[in-house]
Amino acid sequence: MSENNTETKKEATEKKAPRAKKQARPSGPKKEAKADGPAVDLEERVVAVNRVAKVVKGGRRFSFSALVIVGDKRGRIGYGLGKAKEVPDAIRKASQVAAKRMIQVPIEGGTIPHQVLGEFDAGKILFKPAADGTGIKAAGACRTILELAGVKDVLTKSLRGSNPHNVVKATFHALKDLRSVEDIAKARGVDAKGLRLSSK
Repeated sequence: MSENNTETKKEATEKKAPRAKKQARPSGPKKEAKADGPAVDLEERVVAVNRVAKVVKGGRRFSFSALVIVGDKRGRIGYGLGKAKEVPDAIRKASQVAAKRMIQVPIEGGTIPHQVLGEFDAGKILFKPAADGTGIKAAGACRTILELAGVKDVLTKSLRGSNPHNVVKATFHALKDLRSVEDIAKARGVDAKGLRLSSK
């Protein structure tokens, strides 16, 4: 009887052990990571959708490319190009690419800190800081980028080109070249307050 009792106890412990392991497995972090992703507070806008036809033996095969701008209206902005056989898939791919390659734009008093020129291929745009209440004096893809970046007052002038792809890349080249007063003061080894006073 004692042997039978020990065997039944072993079997009972072996049966209970896997259940304890299953209960100890953490299942929460994956769901939290999805909920707390980087694209929770981002706003996206489609700038351009292009249809491309590939001629094959059986006829034409259509595919779509989408250019999407993503921003949080607090200085972070990004763009992405997605290609797929359906428009929604192309937009989804583009927004994922844009969220991964975002840049930080220095904004002071609702405008850019200094004048800058953006140039890419056939696109060339000049950006100038503006006084409070001026608004965004821009059009097309350039206006969309500045709105999603959080800029409220700026003057722009398109010097060359109107292709949305070139305009977007020229605008991002200009925004990457912007430097805040703090960055310039750190590079010079001086106090940022002195630079602001001298600029007035």
